[in-house]
Amino acid sequence: MPNFVQRLANISSGSQTLVCIGLDPNPELMPISDVVAFNKSIIDATHDLACAYKPNLAYYEARGSTGIRQFEATITHIRDVAPEVVIIADAKRGDFPPTNVQYARALFETWGVDAATVNSFLGGDSMEPFLEYEDKASFVLCRTSNPGAAEFQDLTMQVDGKSMPYYQLIAHRANSWNIRGNVGLVAGATYPTQLAEIRKTCPELPILVPGVGAQSGSLQQAVQTSINSAGRNSLIASSRGIIYASSNSDFAEAARTATMNLRDEINTVLKNAGFEW
Repeated sequence: MPNFVQRLANISSGSQTLVCIGLDPNPELMPISDVVAFNKSIIDATHDLACAYKPNLAYYEARGSTGIRQFEATITHIRDVAPEVVIIADAKRGDFPPTNVQYARALFETWGVDAATVNSFLGGDSMEPFLEYEDKASFVLCRTSNPGAAEFQDLTMQVDGKSMPYYQLIAHRANSWNIRGNVGLVAGATYPTQLAEIRKTCPELPILVPGVGAQSGSLQQAVQTSINSAGRNSLIASSRGIIYASSNSDFAEAARTATMNLRDEINTVLKNAGFEW
């Protein structure tokens, strides 16, 4: 069975896309009230344009058991109509190792997603329950896209006689944890300088890049600073900018147009950098 990086390469090349679509059903923004019907419409309209879907668990957990069933139905539909597209659970899980065993089991076995976002604050031993799943990927929070990220992530650390910001330490540790080839990083498009530093530290790790679109990160800079030496291993994530492109009955068609535009804009940046498909 191909590992996550191989699967990502296959779907990205096959569909010529680095677009990752966030499936974050917000009842205040959705044009219809049925979460599963909303997600299915988005997926049906966009699955040939995306390399990944990224449902954020919070939007489902907020609905209790009903939301969990909606999350499960969403995963099932992706598998049915686009089995080659990877599914990243945006869960941001992180706890003591015994608890992470259960988190990893839920994500990778019970729900069968291909990857998950994780929080490494408790250290390398807490990461191991996730990393034991060799065919799954764990995207470690590194430099997030929110305005308050600098409060902790930019703090200067002393490591082996060298000074570096905390996010850079995480990037270095991610390399050391990647013995099975299944570690990725989360780094926001809203901080392109830091994103470039992270890519330099981790030349080949896949990077999940939120923050374009609604958060106003520069798409050109995000692509240029997050791709690897072959112009790949980057997932440019957009949620609100795609799934809420229209608040009317044409929301699925608008989502397709927004996804196509994002894919084409990314591919233009890749082409200008010498990385055509």
